[in-house]
Amino acid sequence: MEVTVLSQDNCSYCDQAHEILGRLAGKYPLSITTVDLGQPEGQALAESTGMFFTPGIFIDGEAFSFGRTSEKQLRREIERRLAAEE
Repeated sequence: MEVTVLSQDNCSYCDQAHEILGRLAGKYPLSITTVDLGQPEGQALAESTGMFFTPGIFIDGEAFSFGRTSEKQLRREIERRLAAEE
């Protein structure tokens, strides 16, 4: 499962999202990529999705959330997607 985090420097919510994803990556098959909102790739992602707030979390290319990350909701979504693959 591909997870992309739209992030920026000096963002405590971004740090929190990375910590949560790090824990979840130990339990689920996640490939995590970080894209900096201040870079052209990050700007393009924000413009194409309308998600200009960090951290923006995308799962398999689909926008999942932005702002403060809920570990419970993220875990639930990951489990839902894995169950749908079976």
